[in-house]
Amino acid sequence: MTEDARTYGAAGVSLATANAVVERLRAAVESTGAAGFGHFAGLYPLDERRFLAATTDGVGSKLMLQRRAGKLRWGGMDLAAHCINDVLCTGATPLFLLDYVAAGHIELDQVAELVEGAAEVCRAAGCMLIGGETAELPGVYRDDELDFAGTCVGIVDRDDVIDGSRCAPGDAIVGFPSSGLHTNGFTLVRKLVGDGEFDAELLLSPHRLYLEDVRELRKRADVKALAHVTGGGILGNLERVLPEDIGVQIDWDSWDRPRVFQWLADEGVDEDEARRVFNLGIGLCAVVPEPPAGPLVIGRLT
Repeated sequence: MTEDARTYGAAGVSLATANAVVERLRAAVESTGAAGFGHFAGLYPLDERRFLAATTDGVGSKLMLQRRAGKLRWGGMDLAAHCINDVLCTGATPLFLLDYVAAGHIELDQVAELVEGAAEVCRAAGCMLIGGETAELPGVYRDDELDFAGTCVGIVDRDDVIDGSRCAPGDAIVGFPSSGLHTNGFTLVRKLVGDGEFDAELLLSPHRLYLEDVRELRKRADVKALAHVTGGGILGNLERVLPEDIGVQIDWDSWDRPRVFQWLADEGVDEDEARRVFNLGIGLCAVVPEPPAGPLVIGRLT
């Protein structure tokens, strides 16, 4: 593989296109009365006091490596953790999850592994897995491959909503460690792996759930913003929740990265591309005026 091919774009995924899609759809979405489009979860006014928070996401092409490695249960864990973490970013408590499994040909054992993995994380989060859909679509999906997506809904009091609007220069950025790659950048990872053997424990460790981390921090600090570090890296995801005139300064040497990120570097992924695509060991960021003792401070707002 050439050096130029060791980028997300060369592997077939354009973050710029993804951002352009959000902007293209914004007017249509906001015409329905919705606000906050492009954040980690949308808010729906349930009554004068409460909002429902909802998000939809999928595991993506990480499933292809998980299937090869016999780790589809981890894919279920990825889905639930990813969706629940997105809902957490609004300040909401997760209520329930719905899942969607699709393949050219449904295999019961594979579906069971995915759903059992999702249920494990839902139990840990006190979030009900209340149903979903299984679709068999020959001709739409490639042989042997499958897709797994889900929707999580939570609830939050109006006074407890976290939306980033109060963020100000000087606020601290607290980072919570990731378990590894989580669920982003796998189109590039698959290109690097090719058809060869790979270390499943290194590349496929399940997405971390940050429910207890967030709850504990909110007991001890005024949390102004939460950013789930998914596609777009640390900077890209912080920018989603900050006012336009607020900048971000990250101390990239303030934490130890999981060893998978050294593997990416050894495979030829340069630092700029890694920062743009991957979480680099920080799976969730919180913005607070002053951090309490204990949490890892990785930067400041400017």
